[in-house]
Amino acid sequence: MSSIRSGAAVLYRERLSPSLWVIVSAAVAAPMAALVVAPIDTTLALVAGAVVGVAIVAFLIAGSPTVAISDGVLTAGRAHIDVALTGEVVVLTGEEARHARGPGLQPRSWHVIRGGIDGIVIVAITDPDDPAPSWVISTRTPDRLAAALRRAQATPRTPSR
Repeated sequence: MSSIRSGAAVLYRERLSPSLWVIVSAAVAAPMAALVVAPIDTTLALVAGAVVGVAIVAFLIAGSPTVAISDGVLTAGRAHIDVALTGEVVVLTGEEARHARGPGLQPRSWHVIRGGIDGIVIVAITDPDDPAPSWVISTRTPDRLAAALRRAQATPRTPSR
């Protein structure tokens, strides 16, 4: 599971890509674009439909947030924090995860939530200057993310120069 990427040890990496049903639903835009252009030219309509469909699916996949633990830093979406500033890690699945994403959602927490992904990991933040008391992160493999984060917390780091 560990690999070397640009000199940093990657303990965990996951792209929170959309589910197959979201991609199929987005691809429905292709025939709609083709219908708009069809009165002008049918060949152009087919090309426009294909381009629109591929562009929307590519945008959904490329725009998906990533969750990573690399070189002692937890990254979730656009945010990153040193693992030394993280505390308890809680893994939730099933009904507990649904509650954590819905009625139990803490508004001050940092959220990286993707619909269609059942698992949730809640990471307590121990940094007193951080306004977010915890991070709520969707993941397909909550046990692996929690284990990688605990391993990174237990691994002493040497300061970089």
